[in-house]
Amino acid sequence: MSTPLPAGLLDTARSLAQGDVSARELTEQTLERISASQPVLNAFRVVRAESALAEAEAADRLLSEGVRLPLLGVPVAVKDDMDVAGEPTAFGCPGSFPPKAADSEAVRRLRAAGAVIVGKTNTPELGQWPFTEGPAFGDTRNPWNTRHTPGGSSGGSAAAVAAGLVPAALGSDGAGSIRIPAAWTHLVGIKPQRGRISTWPDAEAFNGITVHGVLARTVADAALMLDAASGPHTGDLHRPPAVDASAAANRDPGRLRIALSTRMPFTATSKHLDPRVRAAVTRLAERLTALGHDVAAADPSYGAVGPAFIPRATAGLREWASRVPEPALLDPRTRGTVRLGGLLDGAPLRLARRAESVLHRRIGEIFDRFDVVLAPTTATPPPPVGALIGLSGHRLDRAVIAACPYAWPWNVLGWPGVNVPAGFTPDGLPLGAQLLGPAHSEPLLISLAAQLESDQRWFEHRPPPLHRPGPAS
Repeated sequence: MSTPLPAGLLDTARSLAQGDVSARELTEQTLERISASQPVLNAFRVVRAESALAEAEAADRLLSEGVRLPLLGVPVAVKDDMDVAGEPTAFGCPGSFPPKAADSEAVRRLRAAGAVIVGKTNTPELGQWPFTEGPAFGDTRNPWNTRHTPGGSSGGSAAAVAAGLVPAALGSDGAGSIRIPAAWTHLVGIKPQRGRISTWPDAEAFNGITVHGVLARTVADAALMLDAASGPHTGDLHRPPAVDASAAANRDPGRLRIALSTRMPFTATSKHLDPRVRAAVTRLAERLTALGHDVAAADPSYGAVGPAFIPRATAGLREWASRVPEPALLDPRTRGTVRLGGLLDGAPLRLARRAESVLHRRIGEIFDRFDVVLAPTTATPPPPVGALIGLSGHRLDRAVIAACPYAWPWNVLGWPGVNVPAGFTPDGLPLGAQLLGPAHSEPLLISLAAQLESDQRWFEHRPPPLHRPGPAS
């Protein structure tokens, strides 16, 4: 890269407030990095060069007047399932989408905190898959090894942050779509409590299983981004009590009871935990023990979670697909899922939603004995680009479940989870572990993640310089 890599979110905001650098300079550097990386990483669907520079100049004027806001002048990115005024929201789909008239609530709050929105990041079609590839935009690649996927569906946001294009980005998580790419790109990824970050103009997203969240290189940066984006819209269905994530990132978690869980929720499909992932998560458990926590092997009583997930996911996808201007261009597998969503959008969906309270009690029982669950984020390291995109619908579903069986139950519950980096495979591919808690437990999870970060110092590791993948990709 010809332009310097950015400092973290906190350090960048501090440098701007102190006058060490201008928002215009930072935004120009960010746009140069994006432009240089795009032919290799392909992290962005929309780059707002002209608009971002105008926003940066406006931020510089405010800074010169003594105005101070948490992210004033800081360049950040958002996933392309969030509306940015004047830009289309294609959500990974092909076709011509009209520009949006207004910002989504999460983007509005970022702007209110002073952030400069430099662009919208790539996501697979309607956020369905844990890889970020598709005919609408091409392949998004992992900065740690460009032959491999950064994951999905917030893969563009993860690639942009991991490569140092921006210090933080918003993503969304409907079945692990923040935590999975965070695991596979060596990032902190926070899936917050349902409703913590508004999904407006949708009162809820995908019948409540999808939430907006954040990706960053450090816990403190992720917490700052979470605080900036959090807060309800008057039309939201879910309005959890406010938390101070940044304060939590600077607080000792105390001595905790932590359940080490490697059991996979039942899916009636073949899957196993890669020994490299098992070793990485076990090593983190040993570090938590060394830090003074009580760690023991124990698993949540998942039971049959799938029937509470599938109707909500497929009916939600069907609703989103109804907004696509050219539905005939959608992937045949997407159209098949839309048809299934039509069959399940009725009594099955109502039953799935009613099951949530039962699952809260049954799965939540583990928190009578433990404070936090530590589990793998994925069952495997990141697969190669192209390994999954060409599979038929049934084979793709089985492959996705085999790679990513751990994250989705917490979307049914609506409870928070935080991915933390767990190290690397011997050939340098990132691995992750997730800290899972009960309702409204973001402060506890963030405090524990910050303690682990102080011990592991994962932010000191950066991807190698970008290069185009060879023919083996």
